[in-house]
Amino acid sequence: MFALILPAFLVVAALLVGPMVLLARISLNEYSPTQLMVEATTAQNYLNAVADPYYRGVMGTTLVMAFTCTALTLALGFPAAYRLARMESRWKSLVTVLTLIPLLVGNVVRAAGWLGLLGNDGLINATLRGLHLTAGPLPLIYTPGAVAIGTIAVVLPYMILTLSSVIESIPRAVEEAAANLGASAFTVFRRVVWPLALPGTVAGCVLVFILCMNTYATAVLLGGSQFKMMAPAVYDQFSKGMNWPFGAALAFILLAATLVLTVLGTALLGRRYAR
Repeated sequence: MFALILPAFLVVAALLVGPMVLLARISLNEYSPTQLMVEATTAQNYLNAVADPYYRGVMGTTLVMAFTCTALTLALGFPAAYRLARMESRWKSLVTVLTLIPLLVGNVVRAAGWLGLLGNDGLINATLRGLHLTAGPLPLIYTPGAVAIGTIAVVLPYMILTLSSVIESIPRAVEEAAANLGASAFTVFRRVVWPLALPGTVAGCVLVFILCMNTYATAVLLGGSQFKMMAPAVYDQFSKGMNWPFGAALAFILLAATLVLTVLGTALLGRRYAR
């Protein structure tokens, strides 16, 4: 059995674990303006990142955006996933493919599309001005709202597909039995569908939260230079500041925050499901 999983294990170790170990070692070095970095073993980069109010604010913005986008994605994705899971017509395969199509387009291309819609001369502002509903362009682009819209558009298919696969496993007869006993549609959802779909909800929320925490292209293109999240901040340290040790420390702080919150959220939701 071990021989069967050995090739996959080696590939993961080479492509994921190896670079992470190297990055962890870099994060313990000291920055040098002349030598890029000096080999050392110090946690000063982590301490500087935690103590800096700017990066605490960037982390706070990242957490708020990730939680907000995850909650909105769940609210938007659950009805669509339920409808997809309960479809019995021949169009179900087509609808599933249409749900997958956005995943075939890169994040940069999708963000560029949102620029065309939300920009000052974009479709939405041009339409509003053409209808004489606004005197000037609305500030739709380079705002947290634009980043949230673009991020939700990226992660929504993941939530829908994850939830629909779990909802499909819930027997329709269970819902019909609850309805026959006098339960309203909302009660059927609250007492039957939601508890049974909770494992899919947990999986979908974890996946979406991880993607939202690490969004880069959407935050840069739709948020502008004034809106900062952790992934662009990490990139800036590597590419612009040339401070590789500090950038590596920021990357591991982002990784640790994502991992801790994911584990805690999964444990809390799992305990509720067990009850």
